[in-house]
Amino acid sequence: MYGSNILNDGMRHVSDLNFGDPFRKHEMHCRFKLKPPWPWVAITTSSGILVIALLMGQIFHATMNRIAKVEDDYHEMMELKKRAEAADVAKSRFLATVSHEIRTPMNGVLGMLHMLMDTDLDETQEDYIRTAQESGKALVSLINEVLDQAKIESGRLELEAVCFDLRAILDDVLSLFSGKSQEKGVELAVYVSDKVPAKLVGDPGRFRQIITNLMGNSIKFTEKGHVYVTVHLVEEAVNLMDVEMESPSNSTLSGLPVADRRQSCAGFKAFSQEEYAPMFSSSSTNQVNLIVSVEDTGQGIPLEAQSRVFTPFMQVGPSITRTHGGTGIGLSISRFLVQLMKGEIGFASLPQIGSTFTFTAVFTHGCCNVNDQKSQKINNQLNSISLEFREMRALLVDPRLVRAKVSVYHIKRLGIHVEVVRDLNKGFFSVNTENSIPNIVFIEREVWDKDLALSTLFLNKLRSLDCIVTPKLFLLSSTISSTRAISTGSSVSTPSVILKPLRASLLTASLQRSMGIGNRGNHRNGELRILSLRNLLRGRKILVVDDNLVNLKVAAGALKKYGADVVLAERGKEAISLLTPPHHFDACFMDIQMPEMDGFEATKRIRDMESSFNNRIHIGELSVEAYRNISTWHVPILAMTADVIQATSEECLKCGMDGYVSKPFEAEQLYREVSRFSHTALNEIP
Repeated sequence: MYGSNILNDGMRHVSDLNFGDPFRKHEMHCRFKLKPPWPWVAITTSSGILVIALLMGQIFHATMNRIAKVEDDYHEMMELKKRAEAADVAKSRFLATVSHEIRTPMNGVLGMLHMLMDTDLDETQEDYIRTAQESGKALVSLINEVLDQAKIESGRLELEAVCFDLRAILDDVLSLFSGKSQEKGVELAVYVSDKVPAKLVGDPGRFRQIITNLMGNSIKFTEKGHVYVTVHLVEEAVNLMDVEMESPSNSTLSGLPVADRRQSCAGFKAFSQEEYAPMFSSSSTNQVNLIVSVEDTGQGIPLEAQSRVFTPFMQVGPSITRTHGGTGIGLSISRFLVQLMKGEIGFASLPQIGSTFTFTAVFTHGCCNVNDQKSQKINNQLNSISLEFREMRALLVDPRLVRAKVSVYHIKRLGIHVEVVRDLNKGFFSVNTENSIPNIVFIEREVWDKDLALSTLFLNKLRSLDCIVTPKLFLLSSTISSTRAISTGSSVSTPSVILKPLRASLLTASLQRSMGIGNRGNHRNGELRILSLRNLLRGRKILVVDDNLVNLKVAAGALKKYGADVVLAERGKEAISLLTPPHHFDACFMDIQMPEMDGFEATKRIRDMESSFNNRIHIGELSVEAYRNISTWHVPILAMTADVIQATSEECLKCGMDGYVSKPFEAEQLYREVSRFSHTALNEIP
């Protein structure tokens, strides 16, 4: 072997050799030139295994720590979720309790004020009562807004689907704001396209809420000019906007410039080419797609504040709250309601020019069930339009096209044919034509005041007409202060003044007073109306159950106003005793929160009792003759509740109630609910 010459260098290797000789031992001595190499493969392999083991341990440790952390986070999240749910329940209970405790006395306040208005009062007393009513309704409106916001946050705000008259709702909203607009001298008007169906199916209360919020804001921030509400079908709105773009900037209701309505609905999916075609396809022919615009000439919204217009509880500035009041949640609620109606909402605003809010909503054609039809017929007849004016002819003198269009819309609703002229000179020519002598002449106040000499000549011309009945002359005015007429018109020489905003009921009443139709106009404080209302529920026996004496008095007074025979009870047990068959009650109004036995429990027991009697009658155990020949007993029970949370209304229906009326209620609400279950009430309306 190769090696060094040094014997003890550590590189010698001795091997034993065995040749089979037991007496001799043989050895072989070898020396290596180099030391053996390190076992690098084994070293690296073992090191890698060690590192992998350490990494696996670290991963396992981290995984266990992560799992433990996730479990801790999960338990913490569940605990927070329980707390949040408990807080939400507590908030709902708090709001329901506060709402109930406020609504209950407000029902007494507003109810008594409403009953007081039916008494003999002078003008000052009426003004005081109206002021008190407006303040009370403002408080109730604030409560409703807060409750709606809570419902939105909890996801419990839902829409109804009932048949309603959109034009009647807009008339009601006009009546609500007519006083404020007249005091300010702001022209308030509504126009509904003839293509909009007379009856729609949707949620009339929520639609009214949107319109009220938008119109209320416009009235609040407008000191001059106009507030103009228009309703069209979406498919006709595109062409109308093109026409408006070509019209002069002063071609508006009041002649003042306004924010461009096209900008308020820019970006709406309803107007995009991709969305527009399928929206009106044959599969959706039952749908009615409306577009509503509320235009004003107010102070407008500053540019820096426009991004937060729909943010809850946000105002344009702190001075707005101090000057005009409000909570800042009306628009956010309106946007949510529009989204529930499968629509969109937008606005355009120019500082010191005005704002235009536009929204779309989807309804269906008015195919109503029996109860909805009854309720709607009653509503229409309570706000009935007299048929005595059918086929009459009217002359309207108005130089503004938009304003004339609004007046023609309302006059035509009475069945009157209208001719429009721009000035009195053309009016002379119109009345000179024998075949077209009008029965009624409407003149805008500004035309009348512009040239009093010409107005006098026009009066003389009307007096000299060779006709059986001299045409009745009316001046249309948007402000109380400009009213110069001495009396509400019995002759041509002293024209009657009709204060805007125009609506069907106002025109009907004004024409009836002036023309002596129906003998209306000699009764103070609606005396004749009260007398006619007393026939609506005559012969109806109604039970009212409430532990609050004031609420009992208000409900009794409201129902007696319609001629009902009212019986009062203060406890649920009394109601059970009184409604045990056989009885003579046609309906029952039941308070929910009562001591000893609440309205839910009382209703359940009444329904169980009725079910038992019905079963016994059907099997012949009881005689039908002994029970007024009624084989199936079911008295309509309607809840009177100050709790308007969705869960409460569901509980009302679940326990067997037929509906509910929220406090504070009005007399007309009680009548409508009763008449839904009356088969002859429709025929008894005068």
